[in-house]
Amino acid sequence: MSSTTFTEITEPFLRFARSQRPQIDEALERLTHYDGDCPDVLREAIRYSLLAPGKRLRPILVLMAAESCGSDPRRAMPAACAVEMIHAYSLVHDDLPSMDDDRLRRGRPTCHVRYGESLAILVGDALLAQAFEVLSAGITPPARALACCRRLASAAGPCSLVGGQVDDLRASSMAMGPAELERIHRRKTGALFRASLQLGGIVAGASPSEQEALTSYGEHVGLAFQILDDLLDIWGNPTSLGKSAGKDAAQGKPTYPALLGEAASAGRAEQLLAEARGAVDGLKHAERLCALTWYVLQRDH
Repeated sequence: MSSTTFTEITEPFLRFARSQRPQIDEALERLTHYDGDCPDVLREAIRYSLLAPGKRLRPILVLMAAESCGSDPRRAMPAACAVEMIHAYSLVHDDLPSMDDDRLRRGRPTCHVRYGESLAILVGDALLAQAFEVLSAGITPPARALACCRRLASAAGPCSLVGGQVDDLRASSMAMGPAELERIHRRKTGALFRASLQLGGIVAGASPSEQEALTSYGEHVGLAFQILDDLLDIWGNPTSLGKSAGKDAAQGKPTYPALLGEAASAGRAEQLLAEARGAVDGLKHAERLCALTWYVLQRDH
């Protein structure tokens, strides 16, 4: 695909992202103005982790999903912020010495490197709790707020994100094939992608068929994102990635390229993203969701 064609095909997503990312950042900034009972160092460390420059891909997915079901995306902003808080908490905890032991995140020292391990754990705890406070206070009517809390809690819980992280930590000492690896990443990475789409649909009052389409799209995009992340760990460099590269191979962790080869992994990601586009065919503004799949395929960080 030529660079001109790539620019054109991703423009619907990029245009939406350019318009929404500053609003997401402003909302997150407002939500971290805590009262005097929050210690200054905790406030600073939360803001350091949550407001660090990032793609905001998951909150943008929440907003696009709401719009694709006929809602004003502004109504889904609390859900978008809650998802980003869960994502930020998971990164802070994943980076800890007892987990992945990363020292670089989003182009900056990780939270535990900057503030110490104990405070980093508490930053993650605080963000996890606040995500549900934001959802319960910001989404109306109450039944939709409850549905959002339940969906996000499930995505972040023992059978999804946390369970996937547990199996990922054990993976280097286990014999593992592609099916087992996919099971890990459908939980560790894919669960929050699915939840992002589902929360947008819940806020918009999506029909069962719309929610089914969004869920399928989220599953396919989330898994493709992880496969491409594995490839970037080989192809990328720390400057563009904003995090350490080459750690998976150094730690002996099973990855898609290690199990399938680089070419087959790239082909699998392309197939998943094509299936994601098919899943949302017929939704409003589907061109934006489709454009995001091309962006994910071509990303370099």
